[in-house]
Amino acid sequence: MTNGRLTDRVALITGSDSGIGQATAIEFAREGADVVVHYLHDADGAERTRAGVEAAGRRALVTQADVRDENEVGRMFDAALAEFGTLDILMNNAGVDASGTPVAELATEVWDRAIRTNVYGYFFCCRRFVQERLAAGGGGKIVNVSSVHADNPNAGGSDYDCSKGAIRMLTRTLALELAPHRINVNSLAPGMVLTPFNQPAIDDPAVLEEQVQSIPWKRAAQPEEIARLAVFLASADADYVTGASYVMDGGLMINLGQGA
Repeated sequence: MTNGRLTDRVALITGSDSGIGQATAIEFAREGADVVVHYLHDADGAERTRAGVEAAGRRALVTQADVRDENEVGRMFDAALAEFGTLDILMNNAGVDASGTPVAELATEVWDRAIRTNVYGYFFCCRRFVQERLAAGGGGKIVNVSSVHADNPNAGGSDYDCSKGAIRMLTRTLALELAPHRINVNSLAPGMVLTPFNQPAIDDPAVLEEQVQSIPWKRAAQPEEIARLAVFLASADADYVTGASYVMDGGLMINLGQGA
């Protein structure tokens, strides 16, 4: 059941060709929003997202861009504004996963790929979105997808962990800057979610069973669960929420110290 919490809003969701981004695009549409669907390589996935948005009775615009490139981000926003005339919601979700490489062996180009995608990409999109919202007189919602790894590091994950920590601080800084303009900025910090980032667990029940043992809930999240929290943060229900990081991890973070 939906409640029309995003009726006639326009949302741009990066990385909405699969996983959390795709689920959120469809959930936003069910709540009444038109959606700018973004992808880098997976055009077929983006078209599936478009179909889901349109099945919910809303409009979708599919755009391709490399968020590491500010010029491509600019073209994506230009296309969105030409189609819809405005943007009310930005959800930064496009990202790359950890390389699994120790710092001593980490190639600069691998580090750069994570930082430029996961940090510069969010920065470029936030900057342009804020410029547009200020020109429109303020108001709007930014939801940045972070991770439990903004706080909980993994050996071999310095590229990803550092990028997610940076997203958390970008979110909080923007929240301070934009509060006078009534632009809310918050982050989602999921734990394990059954998206392409966790494809081995999706493909092999034994891998999934092993990986969920440290989660008190003893299961991974579905993308739709993260999407429903994103709807809250993008809606008027969260008008007094800003600078917050919402952990959604089945209790993983509070369980890590057990047995120490």
